Amino acid sequence: MNDYVTGNRVNAPAMALAMLSFLLAALTAWLSASDGFGLGYGLAAIFVLIGVVAPQSLLMANQWEKAIVLRFGKLQAIEGPGLFLVVPIVDRVAAWIDQRIQTTQFNAEQALSRDTVPVNIDAVVFWQVHDPKRAALEITDYRSAIERVAQTSLREMVGSSMLSVLLSDRKEGDERLREEIGRKTGEWGISVSSVEIRDIGVPPNLQDAMSRQAQAERERLARVLLAQAEQEVAQKFVEAAQTYASTPGALQLRAMNIIYETTKERGATILIPSAMVDAMNPGGVLGLAAAGQSTYAMEK
Repeated sequence: MNDYVTGNRVNAPAMALAMLSFLLAALTAWLSASDGFGLGYGLAAIFVLIGVVAPQSLLMANQWEKAIVLRFGKLQAIEGPGLFLVVPIVDRVAAWIDQRIQTTQFNAEQALSRDTVPVNIDAVVFWQVHDPKRAALEITDYRSAIERVAQTSLREMVGSSMLSVLLSDRKEGDERLREEIGRKTGEWGISVSSVEIRDIGVPPNLQDAMSRQAQAERERLARVLLAQAEQEVAQKFVEAAQTYASTPGALQLRAMNIIYETTKERGATILIPSAMVDAMNPGGVLGLAAAGQSTYAMEK
């Protein structure tokens, strides 16, 4: 039901009272006619008057509603929820305010971002009337005003933001819209609980370009990571070379370990330069190789 339904709404208790009054009036008139009781007609007229006035005087507001009552055009009271009385002709219910949480959908079609990219954005705002008096008296139609304010705020945010920021930081955009819309609607007695951007649409040709850009960016990162890995490996080799240069025994042990690992393979043939053999203490190396071969033979 529209919040701005003017006039008095007919409700079940008032209708029941009116029907009862008309019934009593008919019964009183019938008894007066049969018994010749003159005062009974006056009592029947009173019952008829109650039946006519009751639907316009006895009103009911639901649990979530507030009724703005004007007397001779001035604010008289804010009634509800429940039953309340108004004076016919003198009082008038100017508006019924729904205080439940409401939702309003809005969008920004073909809005240009800061980097001149046309985008279509759909969003929804959750709001609630916390001051019925200001919502009814300070603005004509706050529902339409909320929609227009939300749309204007969304366009302003899009125009001041880069497309990449809009796509990556939706939560920040939601918070900016909530603060901006809440600041403007707070003067009308309306509080904004949250704003959610549901969809951001970009042109198809721009989607293809963004896809290619993302692919190129991933390839660039892959190449950078590979180069960093090569650099780290080279650095480790440099450190190892420095260690072997400062400690010749470490190089000999490493060479002996390589020979030992090689001799474990079946049918392996090892060719060692004489200079290398001399440098690595041939007796120890050959003894280690022989030990490796004998161990392999025992395993067989």
